[in-house]
Formats: sequence, structure tokens, C-alpha cells
Amino acid sequence: MTTSLSRREFLYATAAAVTALATPALAASPTFYRNPGCGCCHLWSERMASAGMPVTLVDSDDLTGELERHGVRFELHGCHVGRIDGYVISGHVPPEDIKRLLAEKPEALGLAVPGMPMGSPGMDEGSTSEPYAVLLFRADGSSVEYATHG
Repeated sequence: MTTSLSRREFLYATAAAVTALATPALAASPTFYRNPGCGCCHLWSERMASAGMPVTLVDSDDLTGELERHGVRFELHGCHVGRIDGYVISGHVPPEDIKRLLAEKPEALGLAVPGMPMGSPGMDEGSTSEPYAVLLFRADGSSVEYATHG
């Protein structure tokens, strides 16, 4: 039995194949842990999605434990934590800094914005803003300023 495609079917199939080859496979959305119901984490996740990096938020009754399991020292703790492409992200790290990290691929555990600085992604709903730093942290416990904002 021979099947033939119409010209239109052939063009649709070709377009679909080219699109599939040209589009990198998307991994499942990275999981980030937060305190139950934290609204600023939800706002941060919306900013991430808008930047093309959707994340899944999961409520955790042990956020401190999650941060420690991810290797985040106490002084670097943010209000959510997870991994993107092997790097740990803690707190309200701007999407553009995460994209830079993924492009540069430095030897590091990840990035952190300690605390919840006003004006950082997810904490930028009001008119108040404060300068803050994004820190690159390493397995040896060291950290360096990676970016500044505000």
C-alpha cells in the first residue's frame, strides 16, 4: 500500500521537522522551594517565565533544610532555592544574571541574593528600592560580587 502526501501536507510536515530540529529540547521546569504561600517568590517566578526560564515553585515547611541541602551558607540564604542547569539559585536573582551565569559557565555552585532586598525581581512592586548585590558562591565557601543592581 502506497500513501502519498498532498503538497500542503508535505509542506506542513517539513516545517514541523525543521522546527523540531532547530528548537532545543526544553528540559522540565526547574523546581524551586519556598516557604508556603510566599507571594514574592511567585512574582519572581513570573519574571523568570517572562524571561523564557519558567520554574516550578514547591512549598516546603523546611526551607532552611532545602537551602542547606543545596549548599547555600546561612549568610547567603534567600527566600527560595533551586537549581538551573546544575547551578544553585538562591533568592531574588534577576533572570539576566542567571542567563549570564549559564552563558559564562564559571566554576561555582551558583548565585545568591541574600535576604529580600526591595527592588529585586519579585520585590519590586512598590516605589521603594534599595541597591543590592548578586553573589557568585563556590564550594569552598567563598563568594564574590557578580552583579549589582539599583
